[in-house]
Parts: sequence; structure tokens; C-alpha cells
Amino acid sequence: MRFSIREINLFERDVRLRMPFRFGVVTLTGAPQAFARARIRLENGVEAQGAAAELLAPKWFDKNPALSNEDNFEQLRQSLRTARQAYLAAGTDTAHGHSRPTVGLVENFGPALLDRALLDALCRALGISFYDAVRRNVVGLDLSPHFLESLRPGTQIAARHTVGLVDPITSTEQRVNDGLPETLEEVVARYGHRWFKLKVAGDAKVDVERLSAIACVLDRMAEPYHSSLDGNEQYEDVDGVLDLWSRMKAEPRLRRLVAGIAFFEQPIKRQNALRQDVSALSREKPVIIDESDDSLDAFPRARALGYQGVSSKTCKGLYKSLTNAARCAEWGPGYFMTGEDLTLQAGLALQQDLALVSLLGLGHVERNGHHYVNGMKDLPPHEQDAFLKAHPDLYERSHGAVRLRIRNGNLDMKSLACPGYASGAMPDWNQMREMKTQ
Repeated sequence: MRFSIREINLFERDVRLRMPFRFGVVTLTGAPQAFARARIRLENGVEAQGAAAELLAPKWFDKNPALSNEDNFEQLRQSLRTARQAYLAAGTDTAHGHSRPTVGLVENFGPALLDRALLDALCRALGISFYDAVRRNVVGLDLSPHFLESLRPGTQIAARHTVGLVDPITSTEQRVNDGLPETLEEVVARYGHRWFKLKVAGDAKVDVERLSAIACVLDRMAEPYHSSLDGNEQYEDVDGVLDLWSRMKAEPRLRRLVAGIAFFEQPIKRQNALRQDVSALSREKPVIIDESDDSLDAFPRARALGYQGVSSKTCKGLYKSLTNAARCAEWGPGYFMTGEDLTLQAGLALQQDLALVSLLGLGHVERNGHHYVNGMKDLPPHEQDAFLKAHPDLYERSHGAVRLRIRNGNLDMKSLACPGYASGAMPDWNQMREMKTQ
């Protein structure tokens, strides 16, 4: 299905964290969220509007310590401006044909956001869901019809809870006192998680002690639990990670936690990650790339070095995720994708990411935005009401706001199979500031 792009508008609004979140070298307390709104026209003259959202997260796309958070925000804004100009200059094409993937996490931020807004508009123009658009290849993907037709979206997925590097485990000196869980102990009690994502900081001795404190809480669960170990590029080389793993296996307090580790998520700095073979580590547990997945050929290059998996993140491109999923299917058992999250916020960003990982057939996905941000509390009441009404299985109203609904560690998301890209509601554009496009 071919269409032309008539208009693209960019907006943003500020997001405040209820508690700090540290990943890698930054401790985040707030950041803007970017929104794209696109209007398209089909060849038969039908017009429709679609949208997408993503947090302008600092020190992940570019971890250069010389750059401030504001510098990082502006990098991502510029990526959006550049993509907007390129997309508006294009003629008539399919949704995938309009996509302009390039090399670099920053550089792909803009195309990734605009691709989702355009696909949302296409789905709305045709009155079909995101799932149908992909499975029937309305988007024009150069992938096997058999693979696309084999995709079966689920209606429920396990939420893999992130334990950040400064997150309190059993007690906290300075409480937020908003009625929501703050410590890991409280999180498990409220949400019933059975999947976790554990951050490590690059110091094996310190990491083992913190993981032992985490295990002390998780081991109280009668049911099995599983975790991923996220290095956030904190280790210089594979030997450092092997040392950490050796220490973990030798620590009696970590016996159960170690047994439940599913995979390592990019523990090696991106400048070294694809320069050395990680097969020795992969023989212990599978290793995936995340930050090094900065181009369409990154996963095949990583595979040659012993990596077995790659993360799906909407900020890196939905078509890249689908392409990598097809590669895993072609390469066979042992190769896999994971669902990761960059503090996605309730609303468009969260729902579009959930729809993607659901279509990919994943059984669990990292979710952390609901823990570090107080749901939709800062959004207009009518906007909160609209999303709750459209998606009553995914959201609930509690503690003064509409927020993500997690029961027994799971998210229900049947309502995402609606016309459009996984959203039956839209944000209030009048409650945002326009992003400069020049």
C-alpha cells in the first residue's frame, strides 16, 4: 500500500521521575518525551493521521561524558529534524519504502520514531491493526511471506522488572512516600514479578555483593524466578565479564540467582564489543547485543563473534526488529531476540513497543517506566481517561492517576489489536510544546 507524506509535526513534553534511575554512567531524574504526528494520503485520496512517542534519554544513544544531558537531548532532536526533512522530501512509497535507516543509534532515533507514526497513520487509513498490517505485509517488507504469516501476537506478556544500580533493595533512607512501591521487596509484593533485569556496574567484587543483596529478596519466592544480567557496557572486555561470572558461580548466596540467569545483555563497551570473540562467555550463558545494534548489519557481525541474540527496541527501529526476528528464524535454535525498554512511558510509546514484542512472540519484556515515573499523573485528566477507556486491560486508576496494570507479574494487552498502531487514544497535542524544526 503506497502513500505520500503530507505533514509531519514534532512536539515534546517533560517527564519527571518519581525516583532516580541509574543506567550506565548517568542517574536520570527527568527528560523530555518527543512526539511525532504525521499525516499521509493514500493513492486513492484517503488521508489519515498517526503518531508515535519516545523519551529523549541521555547517555544511552551517545555515552560521551563530555556531552551534557542537554547536549544529548539536542542530538536526538536534530535526528528528528533531519529525518523529518528527508521524509517530507520523499515521493509516494510503501511504509517500509519511506523508511530511512542509517548507521548510529542517535542517527536512527528520528527515522525510528517517524516510521512508527507513518505506520500508525497507514493502519488508521485502512482501518486495520498493526498486527494485520505486518502479517499481511501491507507495509511492503522484503521478508518471507511465510515468516510474516507465522507471527502470532499474544494477549499477555511477563513484565521483566529492572533493578537499577541505585534502586533500594529492602530499605531506603529517603522515601518518596507516594503510596507506590520503592524497594525491590515492595515491588515484588505489589506486582508479583517473576522476571527481572539486574544491572551490574563493571566492578566484579561490588557487583557480587549487590547481586547477593538482591538474591536475598528474590530467593524468598516459592515460585521459580529468572533474570537477565545487563552490563550496560560497563566492562572493558570479555575477560572482565568472565571474572564476574566466575565469582557469581562461586558465591553460595547466588546459587539460585545464577541458575535463573537467562542471558547477558551487552556487558562490553560498544567500542570493544564487536572487536573480540565472546564465544567463551556464550558457552556459559547466551550474550546479546544492545547498544552495538546500531545498523542493519550489526547482528550478523555480532553472530560471527559468538553473540546469540539481539534486543528489540522501538527506538532502534521496528523494521530492524522484524528483520532480526526473521534472521533468528532462519538461523535456527540458539538465536533469539529479547524485549528491552528505555524508560518507555504509558501511552503511545509503551503500547507500540508492547505490540511489537507481542508480534515477535516474546514471552517477557523489560518494563521500568511505570516504576520510575508516577504513571500518567502529570498528564491532563481527559487524556488519562481516554487511554484508560481505550485500554482497560493494560491500565488501571490508582494512587491518583492512570497507570500500567500488572497482575501476577503479567501485562494483559488484548486491546492493542485495535485499528492503528496499538492505540485507541491520542495524546492532547494542545498540552505540548512544539519542537523547533529548523
